[in-house]
Amino acid sequence: MVASRASTLHPLGEEESSKRRQILDGARQVFLDLGFDGASMNEIARSAGVSKGTLYVYFADKSRLFEAIVEDDALEKSKIAYNLDPKRDVETTLREFGRTYIGSICRPGGGSSIRTVMAIAERMPEVGRQFYENVLAKTINRLAEYLQSHVRSNDLAIDDCGLAAAQFLQMCQATLFLPFVFQAEPAPSAERIARVVDSATRMFLATYRAKPE
Repeated sequence: MVASRASTLHPLGEEESSKRRQILDGARQVFLDLGFDGASMNEIARSAGVSKGTLYVYFADKSRLFEAIVEDDALEKSKIAYNLDPKRDVETTLREFGRTYIGSICRPGGGSSIRTVMAIAERMPEVGRQFYENVLAKTINRLAEYLQSHVRSNDLAIDDCGLAAAQFLQMCQATLFLPFVFQAEPAPSAERIARVVDSATRMFLATYRAKPE
């Protein structure tokens, strides 16, 4: 993804970093309220509490500002702590992983960036591709590596761990993510998430747990 012009030219000091955060927070709210097309640099400057001139010091245009927000969201999601220690048993790990994953993508307000990226991905495919690679694909790959470690120890029988990891995440999303992201339902409760993830875990292990010889 193309970095903002300001961050490309020089590293941000503490004051500049704080101002950049202020702009991103203000812009994020405008994009959530008005969408990408409805947002204007004037409205973003007003929401962020900065002058339009200051806004352009940090970001050349609305597209670069939105890209920076997507990068920021991807960075935050990459910090989510998944306990994928290969020594942990599979069932416990999958249940905890699934609950943490769904809790992160279905938290109140958490689907807004996904909705916005989906809406503009056809027009700005680089943004969509980077969001997928830096958020979704990385999560799948982290789980796939864990599954592979248990294939080697003969706990699981999986030919394609990448496919299996993606399948597990999709099963965890069932009845939860799409109604949430399309605003048909509010963020699911912890109890509902646990119920769906527990079901996904049972289905996954019924298919992939190694059969005793």
